[in-house]
Amino acid sequence: MAPTANPAPVRRADARRTGATRKPRRNAMRRREALTGYLFITPQLAGAIGLVIIPLVVVFYYSLHDWNALSSSFTFVGAGNYTKLLADPSFADSLVASAWFSIGLVTLNIVLALALAVLLNQRLPGTTLFRTFFFSPVIVSLVAWSIVWSFLLQFDGGINGFLSAVGIQGPNWLRTGPTAMLSVIVVQVFKNVGLNMILFLAALQSVPLELREAARIDGARAWRVFRSITLPLISPTLLLVSIITVIGSLEVFAQIAVLTGGGPGNSTTVLVFFLYQKAFRYHQFGYASAVGVVLFVIVLLLTLAQFQTRRRWVHDEV
Repeated sequence: MAPTANPAPVRRADARRTGATRKPRRNAMRRREALTGYLFITPQLAGAIGLVIIPLVVVFYYSLHDWNALSSSFTFVGAGNYTKLLADPSFADSLVASAWFSIGLVTLNIVLALALAVLLNQRLPGTTLFRTFFFSPVIVSLVAWSIVWSFLLQFDGGINGFLSAVGIQGPNWLRTGPTAMLSVIVVQVFKNVGLNMILFLAALQSVPLELREAARIDGARAWRVFRSITLPLISPTLLLVSIITVIGSLEVFAQIAVLTGGGPGNSTTVLVFFLYQKAFRYHQFGYASAVGVVLFVIVLLLTLAQFQTRRRWVHDEV
């Protein structure tokens, strides 16, 4: 009988052919998956390029020119607009006003939103109505909200009318420097505190109840439980809320335009309103573009600073 041929070389050859066939298939599948991923991100990428990156480049280009629409002049001045900004006392006033507004708004908004969320998390009777009451201003038109408050804050408006009924002489809220800034801050806090309240409430409801009960069994009081367990676990939401609130505080415009018009003096002329004045009241578009670039840099630096410090206080950050 003839000896049987060894089938091992044949199997190895078949395996090599099969592997050679599977490799192009895997590569083709990977290319299809990559193409699908690129197609999904294309709308977002196109929006970011068309609505963010290109406008930023154009604004920076305009900031290097002296552009006056009334005289139809468009002259390259390099860093001249930025040098002019540094020497402009009204720009310094707007920086101070923006700083005070941001500090007051961020502090009051986050503290009040967190306190309301903690209260709502207790599941007391009437919490649904309470939640609706504080969230409803979020969906109200910003201009309409500001107009209503402008009437309430007039010298003979509703707030001073209520104060006079209890024997208190109220100030002219929108025409005195300190009270004007305080009024704008409070109006903005009441407008947006409901959104942050909902975000904090969702974070609080995700905190495991077992951890808090174990801490109470060990003898920890309510404040200790909140500071050592609840607050660290909701710190990612706190980071998100702080970034959103800081950015929003530096972009305020409609409330200033409706309530105070930047006054009295320049006490409430924040950066965005200062930019609006230079661009659309004095038609100095190149100078206003320089203000926009400075505002973008400030927002970017503050956001990066908040994001970089997250490892020190945000739970599970490494």
